[in-house]
Amino acid sequence: MRLGLAWQERPEGRPRPAPGGHPPPPSGGRAQTPALGRGDARARSETAGVTQSRGHGELNWNPDMRKVLLVEPVIVIYCFAFFLSLPLVQQYIYRRLWEEENNTTFIDYGNTTYCEQNQSNPAYIKQKEVQQKASLFSLQMDLSGSVPSIIVAFIVVANGDRYGRKRALVLPSLGALMTNVFYSILSYFSWTLSLFFALAFISGLFGSLTTFLGGGFAFIADLCHDEKQKTKRIAVIDLILGLVSGLAGLSSGYFIRGVGFTWTFAIASLLHGINIFYIIFWLKETVDVSESQQHASLSCKESFKETFSGVYMLFKTSSCKKRTLITVLLFAFMSYFFAMIGGTSLFTLYELDAPLCWNEVYIGYGAAAFTSVSLTSFLGVYLFSQFMKDIYIVFIGIFSYIGGIIMAAFAKTTLLMFLVRVPSLLCFMPVPVLRSMLSKVVLDSEQGAVFACIACLEAVTGSMAYVVFNSLYAATVIWFPGFSFLIAAGICIIPLSILSGLLCTSWHEEDLALLVHEEISSAESVDD
Repeated sequence: MRLGLAWQERPEGRPRPAPGGHPPPPSGGRAQTPALGRGDARARSETAGVTQSRGHGELNWNPDMRKVLLVEPVIVIYCFAFFLSLPLVQQYIYRRLWEEENNTTFIDYGNTTYCEQNQSNPAYIKQKEVQQKASLFSLQMDLSGSVPSIIVAFIVVANGDRYGRKRALVLPSLGALMTNVFYSILSYFSWTLSLFFALAFISGLFGSLTTFLGGGFAFIADLCHDEKQKTKRIAVIDLILGLVSGLAGLSSGYFIRGVGFTWTFAIASLLHGINIFYIIFWLKETVDVSESQQHASLSCKESFKETFSGVYMLFKTSSCKKRTLITVLLFAFMSYFFAMIGGTSLFTLYELDAPLCWNEVYIGYGAAAFTSVSLTSFLGVYLFSQFMKDIYIVFIGIFSYIGGIIMAAFAKTTLLMFLVRVPSLLCFMPVPVLRSMLSKVVLDSEQGAVFACIACLEAVTGSMAYVVFNSLYAATVIWFPGFSFLIAAGICIIPLSILSGLLCTSWHEEDLALLVHEEISSAESVDD
């Protein structure tokens, strides 16, 4: 009997109804008190579930009892597989284009780096042409997948408040599994590169990384009820992204050298398959199932309308001050994300070109060096949040990125390119902190809507960054390859100006919690 009670307890997440779709009635005929928050509802549901077990005097087993609320392993596995295949695709395309341009197989110089640096040599001109073609190919491939992923992310993540967060985790994993399987087949048979556009589109239809991260951050927000805890948990996810992406980038070069492109894509497919199994059979949902049952009878038109109504109502029903805060923070997030993604996305092409001329192993080392940036950014958020307001942490991170990206523009040696990471040690801090600030200004029932906005804006901004910076790099690579990095540094003036204006208006961080408490009080008065 004691074992049965232990299985009924749910230490985290929202209450789940008993089998049959309805929550168990309270025992002893006591009047049921109105819920004041998510934690009260969860405690009352747990008490009701335990009482029901006692009243029946039997052990009621539920498949969800052995599931866990630990979403971090899901994020680790997905991101490792994703960032393992990302440099693989870039280098595979570069090699294929090099072979087509030179009508010969790609030359592997072993552990040394080599590329033509004599500008009067025809090989140098062909090398620059390959750089331009690879940049434009990456641009077109990104656009093929970004458009459908934006739509899917908006629909799936916004509906997470009613239908659960796991859909936003399963769909991208399925899409990544299918895509990597076809990558493996394509590289094995050396099929035409045009198929990469179709695979990018298929991956976008399943949501890709945009939907996955939106669902993951909403999942974490469901489990956090303390404001500082929310900032730290979101920073932990960004730390995981940085560490795993660095590890994947480091290992990608050795995977290519050891087993080749085909089997490396196959390994990424296997990891996505393991992840799907974990999400379906081991990960517990944070959203009450009964909420989705209430919407199960909606028609397709009504369901589509409700998908966008959540985000629409987020702005319509909010006060003017809340709308202004959300808009300003979203614009600051977009502008910094645009500059950061645009600049860092060019690192691989920049490192392959003269005078650096890195091979796949050195590129892996460079990607792994960003692991230290992720770790120091997380430590910065963790330490600074103890005694510093969020907005000042964002300022420090932006200045850190500006210093690093300017240094990269003039890096002409391998040592100097590695040292670019030193001034950039805190450049990742603004992203999780701005996410946390946006999450703090909305109600618990609006978390899915706000993270859907963030996910879609990330996808739109990231796609725009790829378009602008890859086009800019292709146009300037001949006379100054580092010009795009200087443009990225200049764009950072926009978020700095926005947040400075926010400070000049006598805005205080305590207003975030105050706005939420005011909305809760007004909602309770309406219910009464």
